Amino acid sequence: MTSRWIFGLVFLVCTALLATAFYMEHVMGLEPCPLCWLQRFGFMGAALVSLVAFLHGPKDVGNRVYGFFLIVAAGAGLGVAGRQLWLQSLPADQAPACGPSVDYMLDVLPWFEVLTTALKGTGDCAEVVWRFLGLSIPGWTAIFFVLLIVVGLVTMFRRYRPRSWLLR
Repeated sequence: MTSRWIFGLVFLVCTALLATAFYMEHVMGLEPCPLCWLQRFGFMGAALVSLVAFLHGPKDVGNRVYGFFLIVAAGAGLGVAGRQLWLQSLPADQAPACGPSVDYMLDVLPWFEVLTTALKGTGDCAEVVWRFLGLSIPGWTAIFFVLLIVVGLVTMFRRYRPRSWLLR
């Protein structure tokens, strides 16, 4: 499989994950917390990098560059998912207090303050509202972010040789 199609597949997976997140929000009625929003941005970044790489069809150095940026986007998302998993592991008396919604914060606070507040997490982030096979939403996003990092590493360090059957 060429790197172009690997990046295309990553784009489709990220798009499906984002569609699932919006389904959970708008159909199932699960309100995303600030850390959930940041994880979505991680998937959006990975999707954007992968789409550009798919359209570009890079060769050796390009694959390494796109792989690096895929790792950066997925690594940031993994860090946020890890923070939320840590908050969810805290006893109820140690969890932070619930905070305002992201929409409200964006209306009244400067952008940088919204980001720092979101990274700290709120009581909403510590609440587990949905599970599948024993894992909460940030548990599943962490798994997908790790998979994206592995794909980024593979595309960065894979040797690209011309196909012998093409040279005949």
